[in-house]
Amino acid sequence: MMSPQVLMDTDALSLYMRREAKVVAHVEDYLRIFGRLNISLITRYEISRGLKAQNASTKLQRFDRLCRANTVLPVTDDIIDLAADIYAELHRLGRLIGDADILIGATALAHGLVLATNNEKHFSRISGLQIENWIK
Repeated sequence: MMSPQVLMDTDALSLYMRREAKVVAHVEDYLRIFGRLNISLITRYEISRGLKAQNASTKLQRFDRLCRANTVLPVTDDIIDLAADIYAELHRLGRLIGDADILIGATALAHGLVLATNNEKHFSRISGLQIENWIK
């Protein structure tokens, strides 16, 4: 059974780009139903910076094409406000995660998307965030 629409986390999108079989199968099933992937602008930054640091220009061109063919969701004021609330809650609980993960989680929540990630340990700390692991 396919879930509602998802937001691809950085790790899941990276594994898709590396053609990891389980992730590719999930993405192909998802695209048959929804036609486009949802990617956070933060994920675009994380993958782009990694490819640029490796001087992987061919992979970067492929990634840019992937982003253009799908939906890259911007970081809006509402997402920033939600991310700040998430940060404050996690800080109060002593369970902080990285800012990029908070922003990606806030993006998923703001758009009513399930997060496709292998990083359940961090993202499960965000209240109300639904997670699917497409790597398992």
